[in-house]
Amino acid sequence: MRTFFKVSHVRVLLLAAGVLVGCCCANQTATAQNSNSARVSDVSTSQRSSAGRVSSLRETPTVRAIRRVSPAVVNIHGQKMVRSTAAGMAGATGPDSFKQVNGMGTGVVIDRRGYVITNYHVVEDVEEIRVTLSNGETTSAELVATRVRNDLALIKVNVPESLPTIPRGTSSDLMVGESVIAIGNAFGYVHTSTQGIISALHRDVPVNESQEYHDLIQISAGINPGNSGGPLLNIEGEMIGVNVAVRVGAQQIAFAIPIDQVVEIVTEMIEQHNEQRLLTGMRATGGPRDGDGITIANVSASSPAAREGLKPGDRVVRVGSQPVDDRLDFALAMLEAAPGRAMKIEVERGGKHYDLAVTAQAPAGQTSKLGSQRAWTMIGVKANTVPETTMTRLNSRMRTKYRGGLLITAVRPGSAADQQGIVAGDVLLGIHGFETTTLSGLASILEHPELQRGPRAKFYLVRREETLFGYMRLASMPTSNRR
Repeated sequence: MRTFFKVSHVRVLLLAAGVLVGCCCANQTATAQNSNSARVSDVSTSQRSSAGRVSSLRETPTVRAIRRVSPAVVNIHGQKMVRSTAAGMAGATGPDSFKQVNGMGTGVVIDRRGYVITNYHVVEDVEEIRVTLSNGETTSAELVATRVRNDLALIKVNVPESLPTIPRGTSSDLMVGESVIAIGNAFGYVHTSTQGIISALHRDVPVNESQEYHDLIQISAGINPGNSGGPLLNIEGEMIGVNVAVRVGAQQIAFAIPIDQVVEIVTEMIEQHNEQRLLTGMRATGGPRDGDGITIANVSASSPAAREGLKPGDRVVRVGSQPVDDRLDFALAMLEAAPGRAMKIEVERGGKHYDLAVTAQAPAGQTSKLGSQRAWTMIGVKANTVPETTMTRLNSRMRTKYRGGLLITAVRPGSAADQQGIVAGDVLLGIHGFETTTLSGLASILEHPELQRGPRAKFYLVRREETLFGYMRLASMPTSNRR
């Protein structure tokens, strides 16, 4: 059965609990709330008793924690087209079966260049991501990487200046009963702060038949629609989790993804994204926390890294202008690298510092050939990379910001693509939350464990200047192609 859904503007499901909310006044609310927050902050820093002394009783650890973190919290809003409940029950798929819904969520800045972590369900199917910064400025953002199964996404806010980043703690030593604070875009009231305690640790929370959260933090802090993707803080103002879900119908039962889990997953997301577009010939290892450091573990012979003189055991100090203290720092820094452009890398070796310049290459043609083979075997299509000029024209007409796609040139009869009604001329934009900008990238996507385990894969495409999405059951990967 062929089933497509129009994606021109799309819904936001908040808190992964099926709660659907509108935020028609999000921009006005954001401006008012940010203005109020600034005034409160000014007063609190100069609050004095009747005797003229600073009132330490009022400036509590909670006040200091919120003040420390608030500049790094952003508010995310967008629109989606969702099928109405009545239409869904009737099985209708026409244009009248959809309605436009406004939604919102929250994000945290983890890198001064504007990289923000949020929940995947906050930005899922959103054509244009809008972000309001703590100073009230609203701008756009681009989706960089996602992990659907873990409900996490990385977006890049389009700002020319550096942004304040969130202080990062650890979830390895959390205690049941300790105080926590949540900040988020609750019901569109930006930077809403609530307080509670850790109620339990290591909770597994099922969402539906195909998704379940693992090892979550259960908290009693007030969490509402719009808090998704926002930070959970300890009393010292360090981020210890990402707020993700509430129990519908319950009171003071909410959940957050532990920060150590978030850092590990987001790092893997970025590394996979970098591997799809860059060939450097070096592999680095390091810990997840600030100060753990990054060490070059392997350098392939005749690779760009080897030609520049990188050696196993080198400790990476800086990439470009970005200091590197841990594995996430290194992955984020490499996002700025591009094929054919030298990337400055400072390393420490034997107590001495060396400045090197590694010029990454585009993935080899062999990977592109493998992508073509897997596209034909698993999906049932032949495709070519859409030229950048074509994507520019398409984006201009559609008022979108797609970074690339694969033009379908042939469809194999009886294949997954054929069963879903994909035809030659369609532009494939993504599968299962990953962008399909190159054939080499498609090869990595189709090899991903989530696609191998999952029964269906969500795909996005452009047809006649409309963005559509649907679901297909991929064929198994041939054993000879597995690594």
